[in-house]
Amino acid sequence: MYRFLTALTAASFLYTGAVSAQDNTLSAQDAATAQALIDHSLNDDLGYQILESLTTEVGPRLAGSEADPRAVAWAVEKLNSLGFEEVWTEDVDIDGWARGDEYGHILAPFPQPVHLTALGGSVATGDTGLSGGIIAFHDVIDLQRANPEVVKDKIVYLSKRITRTQDGSGYGPTVINRGIGASEAAKLGAKAVIIRSVGTDSHRFPHTGGLRYQDGIAKIPAAALSNPDADLLENMLARGKTVEFKLVLTPRFTGKKITQNVIAEVRGSERPDEVVVIGGHLDSWDLGTGAVDDGAGVAISTAAAKYVLDLPKAQRPKRTIRLILWGAEEIGLIGARAYAKAHADELDKHIMAWESDFGAGPIWKINSSINEDAISAFKEMARALGPIGIDYGHNQGRGGPDVSPLQAAGVPVAQLAQDGSDYFDLHHTADDTLDKVDPAALAQNVAAYAAFAYLVANSDVDFRKEN
Repeated sequence: MYRFLTALTAASFLYTGAVSAQDNTLSAQDAATAQALIDHSLNDDLGYQILESLTTEVGPRLAGSEADPRAVAWAVEKLNSLGFEEVWTEDVDIDGWARGDEYGHILAPFPQPVHLTALGGSVATGDTGLSGGIIAFHDVIDLQRANPEVVKDKIVYLSKRITRTQDGSGYGPTVINRGIGASEAAKLGAKAVIIRSVGTDSHRFPHTGGLRYQDGIAKIPAAALSNPDADLLENMLARGKTVEFKLVLTPRFTGKKITQNVIAEVRGSERPDEVVVIGGHLDSWDLGTGAVDDGAGVAISTAAAKYVLDLPKAQRPKRTIRLILWGAEEIGLIGARAYAKAHADELDKHIMAWESDFGAGPIWKINSSINEDAISAFKEMARALGPIGIDYGHNQGRGGPDVSPLQAAGVPVAQLAQDGSDYFDLHHTADDTLDKVDPAALAQNVAAYAAFAYLVANSDVDFRKEN
């Protein structure tokens, strides 16, 4: 703490002003404070300590599981121990689901086991499983064109691969297979669906993730096959022989549950009712320890808010920074939607929001979704992040999955875009563990979050778009 305050004081005196004559929204003091926050973040490991604590003391924390309330209790204790002045929880109603046994075996023409995992929310095959011939399609679009007579009583396999990109743009066009593949296959009489994992790795770690059953359509079991085993299956299919497959999935639905959003604040010094939201989601899938998705986001946003909290009282930002650790993101943004509904009457006081939920790679761009008149001020704040390798991108930004209900309600958002080139190597797998996180990259994220949250919260800018 002393080292931080010493650095802050020195920066305040040493700052000579990098603000241009035409863009003078950012004061010398604000720029100095932002730089001091950056310097401190880069030379401290609080973010990594928080992440290590979460993954070690809680581990996997699927919403509705026995670990879920332990994760909430961990978060409340952690935020209180860090000295946040206001910490509270808000209930979120969910339906529980638990993974059971998972088994896949190619019966013919070349018998051998494969590695797969149930998609979140899948129904069971029954304890003895089911068997059938495989019929392959590239994606759900090809499947929708199929003749029901050739699909009936088959196990549908969807083969589309995700494309590796820095910005994650390969995910959306591919994850549709996971989301609606089961219902589309069921419409044609299929008995189960298997997808190629939505992942860029070449390891035998299948990628789970939620599916969405369509109302009024039979629910059939759904699984994801690891990428090497998807290659194996396709090699067999390419030989022109009928591939017979056995699938065993025994998940169960565990009834109505309650989880929580966990919230803390750095209260604004002048306009505490005006709120800048940052955060990450507390829940994770159950295969790994949720380090990358989204323990990193919890750690980044929590450490950033703590550094702003530790500023001298005279330098507290004018607006409140609200830290939200959302619950039940992985099973459908349920905590995010509950928050937006519960706070609907005050969303006009939500100045800006953004979330860290794309791993722990370094931030390289900052995008916005704000009114055009505020872009100049936003760019000026973004330039304060230039020393850590971040440039302004564009004004079509997305604040993150849990921020999307706020953005839909008119809340301006920022997007601190991380390099996600390897994010989908780990996403929703058993390989999502602490050792995959680079502490230096995590610290760069914390630096960007702390400095930018401070600048937005201390500004007088109206970022909201006109209705």
